[in-house]
Amino acid sequence: MKKYFGIILVFLLSFFIQVSAAEIEVQPAITSRCNEQNRVWVGTFQIVWNEFIDKFVHQPVRFREGTPASVNELNKRNFSASNISDNCYYKFSGKVTKSTKSHIENSLKRKFHETSDILSTLNLTPSPNNFLIYAMLKKDFEFLREFEKLGISPFGKNMTAEYFGISKNTSKNTKDAVTVLYYNNPRDFAVMLATKGQDELYLYKNAANKDFRTLYKDMNIKKSKYEGATVLGDEDELKVPNIKFDVTANFSELEGKRIMGTNLHIDQALETIKFNMDNKGVQLKSEAAILTESIAMPPENAPEPRYFFFDNTFVIFLKEKDSKVPYFALRVDDISLFQ
Repeated sequence: MKKYFGIILVFLLSFFIQVSAAEIEVQPAITSRCNEQNRVWVGTFQIVWNEFIDKFVHQPVRFREGTPASVNELNKRNFSASNISDNCYYKFSGKVTKSTKSHIENSLKRKFHETSDILSTLNLTPSPNNFLIYAMLKKDFEFLREFEKLGISPFGKNMTAEYFGISKNTSKNTKDAVTVLYYNNPRDFAVMLATKGQDELYLYKNAANKDFRTLYKDMNIKKSKYEGATVLGDEDELKVPNIKFDVTANFSELEGKRIMGTNLHIDQALETIKFNMDNKGVQLKSEAAILTESIAMPPENAPEPRYFFFDNTFVIFLKEKDSKVPYFALRVDDISLFQ
């Protein structure tokens, strides 16, 4: 008798409030490490950092006062603008002039029909000694199939979430939009949701507290060893909570530091991330900026049912099909932060 693989994919919870960077840690680099259980990374700040090195520093950044671990990770350049399509990002670097703000705003309007959330918070006083490096990363895509709205179900021990996904009565066409990457046990598995474009959305159920790059590698190693069923059958179900969050991070460990080998120091370093996912698709908008000042100093040298319950710690990755590196990662541990 043929046995169906029952797949219940319980993913993220609905984020209905804006949360602070102290609750969801914003990681500057994909290899950054921290003790926060709930954290997010997107490649926008790395794009800005790469531009900062290429246009101004011309070598790995080191601080006269001591170089923090986050800078060493950023210097590795594990992500670059080449890992995403040209039409998904905008970047600017140059002296701060009277027209800098309006120039960027007009460029964002032409390319994305968007406005900036951070330009007004930057000290853009015109000066031949002030330099701005800025980037916006913008992604809007729809899932290959529109999923069902499934209502409210438990998340964790004492929480609930509003979900979308696939029920037993869902058409086969919709189930074809989900690929099982691997399944080891109810606490260790991964799936992919197909989209109408070049983007791929991965859901990874794993509680390991590692950096995002290591988690992504681990997921792909397990995928390469998997020999089980990768399609959803008649008994399969998918449950994915809506996600909506908005965080801003000031990277204070980078600010006010003199950069060795130059006469520059960083005045401001920040990043914003807005993320929204529902049964139709994903919207992502992220901005990052580094504001520097040139100071008057000489430079220094320098077959049974499988139950995929995303009801505990998990990770999400976004990447383009032709890229080996994701452009977004999110780790969720305390679901109450996002409800």
